[in-house]
Amino acid sequence: MMTKIKTIIPACLLALFVLTAAAEPSKPNIIFILADDLGIGNVSCYGADNFNTPNVDALAKSGLRFEHCYSAPLCGPSRALLMTGRYAFRTGMTSNDTGPLLKPANETMMPKLLKPAGYVTGMCGKWSQLPLQPGDWGFDEYLRFKGSGKYWNTQAGNKNYTLNGKETPLHDGEYLPDTMQKFVLGFINRHKDRPFYLYYSMSHIHGEILPTPDTAPGVKAPFKWYQDNVTYMDKLVGNLLAELDRLKLRDNTLIVFAGDNGTATPWYKRCTVHGKDLSGHKATMLECGALVPCIASWPGKVPADKVTQGLINICDFYPTLAEIAGAKLPEKVAIDGRDFASQLRGQSPTWPRDWIFVELGKHWFDRDASWKLNESSNLFDMRGAPFAEPLVPADTKDEVAIAERKHLQGILDELNPAGGIVDPGEGSGRHAKKVAKKQAKKAKKANPAADNSSQNANAPDQ
Repeated sequence: MMTKIKTIIPACLLALFVLTAAAEPSKPNIIFILADDLGIGNVSCYGADNFNTPNVDALAKSGLRFEHCYSAPLCGPSRALLMTGRYAFRTGMTSNDTGPLLKPANETMMPKLLKPAGYVTGMCGKWSQLPLQPGDWGFDEYLRFKGSGKYWNTQAGNKNYTLNGKETPLHDGEYLPDTMQKFVLGFINRHKDRPFYLYYSMSHIHGEILPTPDTAPGVKAPFKWYQDNVTYMDKLVGNLLAELDRLKLRDNTLIVFAGDNGTATPWYKRCTVHGKDLSGHKATMLECGALVPCIASWPGKVPADKVTQGLINICDFYPTLAEIAGAKLPEKVAIDGRDFASQLRGQSPTWPRDWIFVELGKHWFDRDASWKLNESSNLFDMRGAPFAEPLVPADTKDEVAIAERKHLQGILDELNPAGGIVDPGEGSGRHAKKVAKKQAKKAKKANPAADNSSQNANAPDQ
């Protein structure tokens, strides 16, 4: 009789354990897709006139689309914002040249934040403006390429990519975005049975704009190539979503899709929305330098087919993903991101921000729903954004404008970006060598007889 009791008790305990485990929700997988130089004028669900992105649109239909998500106007600073949750004047990442100021001893990037919470972490794609290797910042697996806008091995500096610390050749006829996609899908398959965080930093659609594998033979129109690159990026997003569905992981995966900054030159001129030109583009402090497309989808958790006017900064994903993952934020360091996990889940109608701060080089501004104030105390009326942002006269008698100037100035005074790490460069936030080449090109145009070698002045934006 006693023997039977001993065998029954463990079985009961096992059943209780199984029931308890089943009642506890598992931690979600997190995939953050960051497209390069993709502005709102490149995405059809934002009203883009000359592009069709059905897979990104479907992702938006399944979740929440942000009308007011802001990053930095340039790729390096925007990635530092995302990875650290901290403004540039705190980290020093004010430009594309200041990445070496970021050090693991001073900053905790997203993977090291999530790993103690039980996540395996992977990174794929662009890393060039950030220092060291992704593994030095906590990524368990990674594939990275050098520079920006790399597709074929015919491009300068694109003979190899780095796979988990090992230089790996990019073969003739091998399309790097497809190789990256294989790594992404392989990472998901390898770790499908435990929570994973995947940072997918795409090559598309940064220049140099080249034909894709799907470009029709003989097509040599640069803008058609550009459209093909947007289409191929969208295809890769669709392929990733299909793989999650195949693995039955979609319902337990939070997917965020965003751009890193606005559309690059010269393409922004063709990236109209609802027939209108947008104000600003990549590397400018106008609205569409920092305004980026952003979508979050998590079936059953994030309400589907919703659009929000709530203000978010891309650094807000740092505390938000930490809350969702059950991770602990770093102590004794200022985190500028605001947690919007409850708003993401549809549990709160009030968003945690009523202003946005944007910085690049020696320039910055703060902005609320209708007004913007920059470091030179210039006030802009943003009620017509993203299409117009007229400067408000300094001597305006408009009481609302006067009150807004005071309000926004108070925010800047409290932040005190000038009292933080100041950009050491010429102020634009661009690569110093690139700025010098452009200046040399202008000088040569002004004085053709001058000996001025600026052969690469038209190199793609970095």
